[in-house]
Amino acid sequence: MPPISHAWNFFRTGGLDQVSLTTGADLLALEHLDQKLWVALSCPVKGLELDEKTLALIDDNADGRVRVPELLAAIKWAAARVKDPSVLLSGADSLPLAAINDATPEGKILLASAKQILSHLGKKTATALPVADAADTAKIFAASALNGDGVIPPEATADAATQTLIKEIIATIGGTPDLAGSTGVTAAQIETFFADLAAYVGWVEQSAAQEIALLGSATDAAVTALKAVRTKVEDFYARARLAAFDGRALAALNRSETEYLALAANDLTITAAEVAGFPLARIAAEAPLPLLTGVNPAWAAALAALHAAVVTPIYGADKLTLTAAEWAALNAQFAAYETWLGAKAGASVEKLGLARAKEILGGPGRAALASLIAADAALAPEFKAISDVERLTRYHRDLRALLHNFVNFADFFSRDRWAIFQAGTLYLDSRSTELCIRVDGANPLAAMSKAYIAYCTCTRAGLPPMTIAACFTQGDSDYLFVGRHGLFYDRQGRDWDTVITSIVDNPISIRQAFWSPYKKFVRMIEEQVAKRAAAAAEKTTNVDPTKPAEPPKKVDVGAVAAIGVAISGAMTAITLILGYVFQLKVWEYPLVLVGLILVISMPSMMIAWLKLRQRTLGPILEGNGWAVNGRVKINVPFGRALTDMAVLPPGAKRSLEDPYEDKEAAAQQRKAITFVVLVVLAAAAIWVRWDQTKYGRYFWQPAPASAAAAITTASPAAPASSIPVGPVPAAPAK
Repeated sequence: MPPISHAWNFFRTGGLDQVSLTTGADLLALEHLDQKLWVALSCPVKGLELDEKTLALIDDNADGRVRVPELLAAIKWAAARVKDPSVLLSGADSLPLAAINDATPEGKILLASAKQILSHLGKKTATALPVADAADTAKIFAASALNGDGVIPPEATADAATQTLIKEIIATIGGTPDLAGSTGVTAAQIETFFADLAAYVGWVEQSAAQEIALLGSATDAAVTALKAVRTKVEDFYARARLAAFDGRALAALNRSETEYLALAANDLTITAAEVAGFPLARIAAEAPLPLLTGVNPAWAAALAALHAAVVTPIYGADKLTLTAAEWAALNAQFAAYETWLGAKAGASVEKLGLARAKEILGGPGRAALASLIAADAALAPEFKAISDVERLTRYHRDLRALLHNFVNFADFFSRDRWAIFQAGTLYLDSRSTELCIRVDGANPLAAMSKAYIAYCTCTRAGLPPMTIAACFTQGDSDYLFVGRHGLFYDRQGRDWDTVITSIVDNPISIRQAFWSPYKKFVRMIEEQVAKRAAAAAEKTTNVDPTKPAEPPKKVDVGAVAAIGVAISGAMTAITLILGYVFQLKVWEYPLVLVGLILVISMPSMMIAWLKLRQRTLGPILEGNGWAVNGRVKINVPFGRALTDMAVLPPGAKRSLEDPYEDKEAAAQQRKAITFVVLVVLAAAAIWVRWDQTKYGRYFWQPAPASAAAAITTASPAAPASSIPVGPVPAAPAK
């Protein structure tokens, strides 16, 4: 790698260092930038909010993915055809003609072709070429039937005979659509057509030369009639020979009576498969085959055709039966013709007939077509440049978006642009999320993103359904569940009906994690109650009234003893806990309550805190075909920007009077709160009273000085009973 002299600028967004692409020099030096600093290394061609045709042009090996070398090749190709490569970062829909570098041979051809396109479209004075005009090949090439694409349509010539010949080639060999939308023929198709013509004429003339057409033009019909009954006739003669070998087999060879009884029970038709499977005629030892009478009804028409097309011309109309030897002789007479038919050549042009085939081969049509092919090929460079113009206009419009979603993710972290993988906005559960990615379906890899993902199926009349992965990064998940419906708006503003089909559950916020243990506990109780109620209902419903009631079970003494031990242990534990609780100071109770809440909520909060700081976009895109190189984090502030909660608009007024408010429930709630407060205050008063009784004084009154002195001077070894009770006598005067 040559030494890097370019001075790069990097910016940090979302905790990721990304290279800045703002100048043409940045584009030209991009091939020297260490690919470890690229945010992505490949992306899919389909499913992005970028023109698929542009991505297909960049994807030169057509593997459905755009990779780093292909993107660098596209930049190099486009930069060589514009005066200033920085114009490729504008992202404008129209390519200014002045931006094309006409100092190079390629640039001159491109500029001339761009002007020619505008001229064809009636915009000779235009100074810029939009992508839509450059891509409208049907309108551009409609001005000339010969456009260098190698396809010659009938309208490419004014000669009626040549037009007819082109139409005949299309009707027999097939045609190819050209750039203008017409159907024509290529040089390869013309060669195939004339080769088939020559083969067909030679094949037909071979028949005449060998004089194998025994009945002239009627030989085809005769051979067809022979082939139609050959298998069944051979079967008939084989059965006759077997009957001659052993007469005991005759009944079986003619089918048994029981088989006819089974057929007689059904509605019979001449073409019934059961009847067609029977022999052509009644089997007898060495019997000849009848042709018109006494034959299997299902084969009567075929045998009549054999008699008319083969037997009558050879043996005469009076010949009504055929022996095995005569049948073999007939097949031998037509064997050469059958062999010739099997080697048929040029079947594709047979419908034209021998006379027309000879006429075309001897006429000037082939030379006229060769002249048109040469004229079209001479225009190929000029019209190839038109295709290059479309390519340049697409690169001029789309390279900026691709680079800012590939080399860096500037568009994703921008608030005024959307990334090319963002499919639209999903509105659901009083919020909207912009991080919606089109996917083929749920992918296990996405769970590694540590994001809350709802996979949704979107449907809209007249369009195929699509699946999106919607990431919710603000709020909670209490009312997000499979089956919940929402509304999705794509990048074109079209609305889609949306339903959640699966969920990847991860924390959305610390607040949600704080309340999560309590909500899970309540849900667990609700589920247990529901299960027990359902079990009781099922038991009641399935009671058999005819079945006698089961006698009451005897009391299990061991179970009663175990329950007693359990209750005793629980009471002991509760007593110990209450003993510790009642030893606390009044001001310690709130601290204990806060500590208890933290013990319950802190683990889930810590897990949520860690996961929210590990939340990244990479695994979601990886599951959709991307190769993400950088760690594209979605931190908490950025997550709040991606998901909006429902808020009242500025200046809105809100009335708090609800005509449907449950006032009785609200009053009961206020009473309950008041009762709890009173109970707490009463408990506090009782505690204070108990506290002062325990220590023999109010904690807000100081102890008498005399009592304090008596306690201080008391002998520490004196027993408790020796301490005088009542007033302490005064000390004697000195």
